[in-house]
Amino acid sequence: MTPQDAFPPDYATSRERFRRAAIRLNWLHEAHAIAQAGPGGEALSIDVARADARDADTTLIVSSGLHGVEGFFGAAVQLALMDDFATIRARAARPRIVFVHALNPYGFAWRRRVNEDNVDLNRNFLLTGEPYGGSPAGYAALDPLLNPSRAGNSAIGFYLQAALHVARNGMPALKQSVAAGQYDFPRGLFYGGAGPAQTTRILHEHLPRWVAGTRRVVHIDLHSGLGRWATYRLLLDAPITSEQRLALHMWCSKETLVETEGDAAEYSVRGGMGRWAATLAADYTLLVAEFGTYHPLRVLAGMRAENHAHHWSTLDSAGTQQAKAWLTELFCPASPQWRNSVLTQAVDLVHRALAALSEPRVRRA
Repeated sequence: MTPQDAFPPDYATSRERFRRAAIRLNWLHEAHAIAQAGPGGEALSIDVARADARDADTTLIVSSGLHGVEGFFGAAVQLALMDDFATIRARAARPRIVFVHALNPYGFAWRRRVNEDNVDLNRNFLLTGEPYGGSPAGYAALDPLLNPSRAGNSAIGFYLQAALHVARNGMPALKQSVAAGQYDFPRGLFYGGAGPAQTTRILHEHLPRWVAGTRRVVHIDLHSGLGRWATYRLLLDAPITSEQRLALHMWCSKETLVETEGDAAEYSVRGGMGRWAATLAADYTLLVAEFGTYHPLRVLAGMRAENHAHHWSTLDSAGTQQAKAWLTELFCPASPQWRNSVLTQAVDLVHRALAALSEPRVRRA
């Protein structure tokens, strides 16, 4: 499979290829439907393929498409890996493997980053007792810029005002105000929702079952759009122990690991899947694998344009289709060089994680 072949043209094709690959590997398959339909009226589902080694005491999870349109990249990695497992790299003994395809099938199918309720799913996993309410300091003042009315959608105006904000307050402050997760503006960006979304409820019900009986879980959640072009970082949005940190350093470089809590964090996120997942097992490490594309202001401008088109225009308008095409490019560039590079890096990352999980846990002397 070439890098270009791995990238699916749409959600429906991606899901069909994922299901065929699971059959080819003789993996267990399950599909969890959501209530919405795709652009062609097709059913939408979160699909799971599992190499369920019964005696395995470690589990590797690779998930894609939590931010819908990022599923073009994430699914390509999963499909390339499954092709890999069926050929020269297949091994008889390995940890339990769980691949979760299209955590946000609606966003993937309709080329949105968010779900059917405009919810950023990586802001929706609030812990028990945490309210679905509130916004970061500064978000309310920025909402008219991020979610403009029909008369306020000038891209040039956005760049000028965003650049002025960065000049006055710095990029970290803008990231914290905009991207940390807000719960007061349902049409705005990075909206965390008014309650658990369909995806959140499905994972609450089934993820504990997928990891049951294993002592150690490494979960790689594939993302794109954040960071330098064709490079990646592994974001940890939940605290980890010194032992977990040491284990990670055995198979991934310290330079790629970014902890998003504490004094060194660029910004912290509310409702991230990592904090919730860490409650499922004593040794559960979720890595948000972010593969970089374009400058953050350009990505934010594309998100703003697609969000504006979704709320203020019609689906079949030229402006909406242009906004969706731009959003797709921002999160899954058509560049063959980008695709070849990120696919190679992501596949290698997963194989290194598998190798590490196949070895006994390294402990401090």
